[in-house]
Amino acid sequence: MLNQNQTPLLDALKANAARPHAPFYTPGHKQGKGISQPLADLLGTKIFRADLTELADLDNLFAPQGVIQEAQQLAAEAFGALQTWFLVNGSTCGVEAAILATCGTGDKIILPRNVHSSAIAGLILSGAIPIFLNPEYNPGLDIAHSITPNAVQSALQQHPDAKAVLTVYPTYYGVCGDLSAIANITHQYNIPLLVDEAHGAHFAFHPELPTPALAAGADLTVQSIHKVLSAMTQASMLHIQGDRIDCDRISKALQLVQSTSPSYLLLASLDAARQQMALHGKMLMSRTLQLANEARTKISQIPGLYVLQIPSPLYQGEDSAVRRFPPLRRLSVGLGGSPGFVALDETRLTVTVSGLGLTGFEADEILDEKFAVTAEFASLQHLTFIISLGNTPADIQQLVQGFTILAKEYRRTNLNVKNHFWQELFTTHCYALCCSPREAFFAISEILPLTKTNKRICVEIVCPYPPGIPVLMPGEVITKSVLDYLQQIQAMGGLISGCADSSLRTLKVVKE
Repeated sequence: MLNQNQTPLLDALKANAARPHAPFYTPGHKQGKGISQPLADLLGTKIFRADLTELADLDNLFAPQGVIQEAQQLAAEAFGALQTWFLVNGSTCGVEAAILATCGTGDKIILPRNVHSSAIAGLILSGAIPIFLNPEYNPGLDIAHSITPNAVQSALQQHPDAKAVLTVYPTYYGVCGDLSAIANITHQYNIPLLVDEAHGAHFAFHPELPTPALAAGADLTVQSIHKVLSAMTQASMLHIQGDRIDCDRISKALQLVQSTSPSYLLLASLDAARQQMALHGKMLMSRTLQLANEARTKISQIPGLYVLQIPSPLYQGEDSAVRRFPPLRRLSVGLGGSPGFVALDETRLTVTVSGLGLTGFEADEILDEKFAVTAEFASLQHLTFIISLGNTPADIQQLVQGFTILAKEYRRTNLNVKNHFWQELFTTHCYALCCSPREAFFAISEILPLTKTNKRICVEIVCPYPPGIPVLMPGEVITKSVLDYLQQIQAMGGLISGCADSSLRTLKVVKE
């Protein structure tokens, strides 16, 4: 057992920041002496003393033998891994490296269609061929959950030459599928299970949270320590266990997708966040869960609102939740427990606002501008909030009060959401991949007006962000339902990212 009270990297950075010396190395601001005054006014100058480079005492991220290696070993033990790598380019680079380390050009990888755009980038970089699985889908809420064990089993039977399976656990909504079953099926083919666990870094620290991916049998998992714990933005970790993945290939892949000038502020924040959770994680998560449950209970009692919760046979009948939220009548079938939704991260709060006659985008704007309550992201029918160890009782009170007034003073007639794109995408296979994402990305392309791109092959990664799930990706055939969906999202105030033309008047397609 290692001493989890230690912070070797943080301590080394602190010592070097305090050491008097004449700096003739990067960065150019020389420990804050040359920093822009407006930036100094915002942040102060003390933080810049610790903005250092790879000095002798600070180790090297790509060949760690000192304090970075020690910090990563401590993290591996705390998070239950065999080996851990610190990431300064976010979970994005971790997902890309996971694919690069396990798949080459022409290799097949099985993954859900609702992956983050980083997985598509990994496909482009590696040249791997995606075998997409449709996740389980709730048509009433228009929310995609996890892929199911049966879907993975079927895909592996059809593609026994696949090199890996990748899944998302939890989804952006906090939904967890049956990862243990998926791991067991994947390992029957002696290939690794890769998990995008960007939003689940806290799972290892409280028994009331879903099972961590490694404990469920994953071979590799990528976690955004900054998203739900206390590291600085961009600071993430990649963990592995077992012998199905070559550690050297992970290290080499990370050298391709990470900066050669890593921020020691980010690295030290990972060391500190690990120590905080190793020593106080259960207490911090208990408090966080208490706050989340308070918000969940109070908001679910507000007429017109529905809070996403763990599936239960209770919702198959005309219960009190159905009476409070009439749209649940059309959701009742399938709301019972399912292989695509076996657990929910209770610190993730998704509120359906369409019962107020508002879109999620409209409710988001009102809450932000009128009540200073800012959500993580909005969609057509929902708002999703991340409740973490940094939230306070006052935050929860402000959130509940905002929703209470929203329901009383901003209610309209019921919203008739006519979008069925995700239902078509996840239930009728309306998309078609004509070539690999890499081939399409590097193909000769042309720019066409949006109205003339129907049935053409897309070159761009196009997605509402967040959550960053691509609606179109390189190699896919553009369909009318896709175009209608993108225009509807944009008209309702959503942000479409990934297009060269941010106005969405044109799209880039493979030239015929």
